[in-house]
Amino acid sequence: MQLASDIRKTVAFIGRALENRAAAREVRHADRARGPHAVGQYEVAVYFADGAVNMYQMRQWYRPLQELSKTRSVVILSRVASGARALMRESGLPVVYVPSVRNLESAIAKQNIRIVLYVNQNTRNFQMFRYGHRWHVFINHGESDKMYMTTNQFKAYDYAFVAGDAARERLSRVLWNYDIDTRTIEIGRPQADHYSGRLPYTPDERRVILYAPTWEGDRPSAHYGSLSTHGEALVAALLQTGRHRLIYRPHPRSGVVSAEYGAAHRRIVAMITAANARDTSAHHFYDHGPDLGWQLAAADVAVVDISAMVYDRLASGKALLVTRPVDPAAAIDEHGYLSDCEWLDAAHAASIIAETDRILADPRATERLDHWVRHYFGDTTPGSATARFHSAIEYLMNEAERWAGESPDSEDDPFDEDSAELDG
Repeated sequence: MQLASDIRKTVAFIGRALENRAAAREVRHADRARGPHAVGQYEVAVYFADGAVNMYQMRQWYRPLQELSKTRSVVILSRVASGARALMRESGLPVVYVPSVRNLESAIAKQNIRIVLYVNQNTRNFQMFRYGHRWHVFINHGESDKMYMTTNQFKAYDYAFVAGDAARERLSRVLWNYDIDTRTIEIGRPQADHYSGRLPYTPDERRVILYAPTWEGDRPSAHYGSLSTHGEALVAALLQTGRHRLIYRPHPRSGVVSAEYGAAHRRIVAMITAANARDTSAHHFYDHGPDLGWQLAAADVAVVDISAMVYDRLASGKALLVTRPVDPAAAIDEHGYLSDCEWLDAAHAASIIAETDRILADPRATERLDHWVRHYFGDTTPGSATARFHSAIEYLMNEAERWAGESPDSEDDPFDEDSAELDG
């Protein structure tokens, strides 16, 4: 048994190594075809030290960053070949592949980057923190009440861009000696201003339900995933009514830890395929594309696990149910929205039709939802969050110029106008 497991791990490792090598070749070829980046071209960098498996963390920022690039030049510094390849194909932004610290140092030395944005807590972020004379800013890859949102790692950054009052309250409860007022800046949810993607169906009288489970988690406290506890029962109920359309959007890491979880995912995909074959007008949809937004706007009700998807949906101001974890060890922060949300227990998953009908007909549920939308995101008027994001960037750019004017030149400031052009 152990031998078979070791063989599978070895084969997987070799496969990843070969894929990363192929990705590196493609990235370097694209670099040569594009030519060098001009010296001093970029002011804002996004640092991404992960590969393709965690691209969901970057994808939600593409549109806000593209909008920002109209006023401030933005570049992505990518440390892993598979991530760099995906970013070059998808992001619509300049990408510099910096696999080694030496590559990173060379890239930094030739740009006047004053703000570095981080979407996750990869341990290699620490390699970027060494560079002073710039602001290091945690922007995260979603808003949620997961324990990840209160990690002491927040203190490693000069600033954190947070969604609203709820985020500040959450940090103040957990972190000692962290200056919330000074080191956090509220920006709302800029992604909500850029919902992207086309509907894969023509809207009709069917009620649309989004089911977006998270992955199974790699430790008991993070066992939020519902695929193997709620998923099959609620999907089966939705597929048989003839009055509902299901959008199934699982987390891209679903099944990487648990074989049972992966098997449940595959069975759900097969159920959707069979339902569409029985009724060609149903247009149930297994969604594994890069675009996130149209699903949140189109669904009448969303069923989501404890994850950033709760708050992505909350930002839309539309009805949602949150699956209650079965594992009692799963950590649930019930100080915020989860203290007042509409829960879906595993025992009631098969009754999903009655549950969705109930919350859509209850005006009190709508009132509570409106309250929490304001608490988490502030003003959700279209364009408001984008304006706050840009304002936060401008504030830090001005602060950088002020500090640069007050600080003597030193070797810590890598910008050198006489340097050669940036090499990838």
